[in-house]
Formats: sequence, C-alpha cells, structure tokens
Amino acid sequence: MKISMIGTGSFGTSLAMVLDSNGHDVLMYGRNKNTVNEINQEHSNKNYLKDIELKDSIKATNDLEEAVDHGEMLVLAVPVKAMRSMAKTLNEMLTKQNKKVLICHVAKGLELGTHKRVSEVLQEEFDENNYTDIAVLSGPSHAEEVSLMLPTTVSAASVNESGRKIVQDTFITKHFRVYENKDLIGVEVGGALKNIIAIAIGILDGLGFGDNTKSAVITRGLHEIARLGTKMGADPLTFMGLTGVGDLIVTAMSEHSRNFRCGKMLASGQSLDDIIENMGMVVEGVNTTKAAYELSNQFDIDMPITNVLYLYLFEGLTEDEAFFSLMMREKTSETDGLIELMKNRVDSE
Repeated sequence: MKISMIGTGSFGTSLAMVLDSNGHDVLMYGRNKNTVNEINQEHSNKNYLKDIELKDSIKATNDLEEAVDHGEMLVLAVPVKAMRSMAKTLNEMLTKQNKKVLICHVAKGLELGTHKRVSEVLQEEFDENNYTDIAVLSGPSHAEEVSLMLPTTVSAASVNESGRKIVQDTFITKHFRVYENKDLIGVEVGGALKNIIAIAIGILDGLGFGDNTKSAVITRGLHEIARLGTKMGADPLTFMGLTGVGDLIVTAMSEHSRNFRCGKMLASGQSLDDIIENMGMVVEGVNTTKAAYELSNQFDIDMPITNVLYLYLFEGLTEDEAFFSLMMREKTSETDGLIELMKNRVDSE
C-alpha cells in the first residue's frame, strides 16, 4: 500500500519504519526542510530518534500536496492542537484531487476549548466523500522502542470493522502486534487521559515519593479515566486493556514519556512555560488536563487527581496543598465507582 505519514516527529518516524518493514511504500511529510533533507540524504532523524538509521526506501517531502497524491492511507502524526488546521488543508487537497483515502490518526489528546476527541475533529473537517474511514492507532508504544523493533502491542479502533481491519493488517508485524477494537471512544479517551496521570506521577517522582504513592495514583487515576470515558460513551472494559491500563503504565513510569518528564521538571522548580518551550516536543497532557477538568465539571464527575493537577498547573496550588487535598478527602469505598460503571454497561446491553 502507498502510505503518507503526515508528520516527521518521533512517533511518525518510528511508525514509518514499521510500515516500511512491512513492505509498504512510505512517504513522510514534514514542514522542516532540514529534517526532510536529513531523512532523504542521511537516512536519519536525529532531533527525535538520534541513534536510529532509516532505510533509504523511506522518503520525505515538504510538499503536502505531493504527500496527499501519494497516499492511499494518510497517517496523521501531528499534535492535537494542529489537527484541525491540518485536516482542513488535507480535505481541500483531497477534494482538488478527487481522491478518497483511509485516514488513521495516532494523536493522544482532547482538543482544547471544544473538548472533542481527534476523530470527532476529523469528521467535522473532512468531507464524507473524501475518506473511506477514520481510525485511530493507539496503545503503549514509546517511539524510542518501536524504532528499535522491540515488541510492542497496540489497538486499531474504528466504528467500521473494515477500516480497523485494514489498519490492523497494514501495521501488524512480528515486532508490532495490532489488535482491533470497535470502541473508538474508549481507545481515544484512554490514550488522551493517561497523559494527565503521567504528569502527576512525574511530579511525585521528582519530589521523592515512593512506589506506594505512585502505585496509588496510577490505580486511582485509572478510575478517573474510566469514569469520564464511560460518561463520554466508552465501554468501561476498554480501560482494562492496552489503551487504558497498558498505556497508563508505560506513560507514567518511563523517562521516555515527555509527560512524565514534564512532571519531574515541574517538581524541580522549572516553570511550565519554560518546560514546554524547551521540551522540543508537545506535552499533550497539559492541554488535556485543562480539557478533562472542564469536562469533569460539565458532567459533574469526581476526578480528584485531575482537579488537583489542574489547580497545580494553572491556579498556583502548592505541592503541600495538593497532597493534603488528595489525602484528606471524604472517606469513600474503593469499588463503588467501578460497580456502577459495570452495572450501567450491563443495563445498556
């Protein structure tokens, strides 16, 4: 298959390597001319994957129209904040070329302001006659490890069985296993909200808290993800899988995770603005924290970790105040929330 990778960041590059290893004809699009030239001439992308050599069969271009013309599938590996504007431009080009493609995004976040999932943004911006399906590929998949062909397992989700099976068949290799999942909402919500918890864990790690504390926040954080996700229409069982607990673990416990690193930097006293400016990559969890905080208020859902992190990031809450707020909450039962979620699931069936 001819596939265009829209984005030349770390994850887009690692996925281009997976697709190339599967025999697909991959063309990457990027705005940075130096990066494109490096991919084409030096077969590397050292700003993002410094020790990785790319096969010369992987090509790159600065010409977005060329990329659209090339691809039977467009894989959108751009930040959530750039997704709507990119989708508008791609849609115009598809209309101009009278072309229909399968669209697969790999972004993990919620659009700030609208609180929409990425597939919702894409559905709003792409004309229906310009695409066969809109899918997402998501799961515990650090680009650094994917590029080294270390065993990785993810999910391909779409409301259409045919679309998610095409994505599954296109990406699956002996190193990169892909499961299909019909719960598009759950897969996208899990991939987005785990970044919030990862920032919180990074802060705790930077402040010297132990495994007991971090384990508690990860576990209770998963409850929050499931509560909000189910309210948004997801199947609660999805959060027990790769794009729930799986992605949460890998993002919250690894130095590869930019959200985890952001939290550690905050704990060291660096300002959020400086961290975002110096990171070199988008920290999706920052905007997602704001979106999830607003959604929790909209739906009247109890999300104490998310709420405290929001106040810490944006309202000047101190670390001591945050700790006291979480530990001295009103006493509750551990499983009541999960029992309610599962009961609602059974009732809906």
